[in-house]
Amino acid sequence: MTENAEHTESTGGAPAPRPDKELRALDRLTGSWRVTGGAEGTVVYRWMEGGFFLLQEVELEQYGQRVTGLEVIGREKPFGAEEPGEDIRSRFHDSQGNTFDYVYELDGDTLTIWAGEKGSPAYFRGTFDASGDTLAGAWVYPGGGGYDSVMTRTG
Repeated sequence: MTENAEHTESTGGAPAPRPDKELRALDRLTGSWRVTGGAEGTVVYRWMEGGFFLLQEVELEQYGQRVTGLEVIGREKPFGAEEPGEDIRSRFHDSQGNTFDYVYELDGDTLTIWAGEKGSPAYFRGTFDASGDTLAGAWVYPGGGGYDSVMTRTG
């Protein structure tokens, strides 16, 4: 099968959709990371087949509690929508039955993860080092209670 046929077979001859550049910029997160700071443990990022969703598997300890979960990161495209949404959104599901929504924004080497909606007073902001193997920053919460967080690539 030719490359072109491979991309058009399932769409009846129309070019298959491709993930956009802004979403693919999150590729720098793929791999295994050691997390230190206010939460300790490991996270693993990997692309779901097709490249439209980045999955994060979490195993952390925070405030003396074990936190495990899965986050799905990508653009929302509800049933019947012609185009995906403007923001890169995620939903995190944890082993306690909680769900948390975020908006991801990568500007150069600075990653901001907004809790809830873009512009929220609760967010993480971190900067990748020159090698791309360390992301250092902090979670900020309204009224205090935030914490520093460093992710170091392990694989």
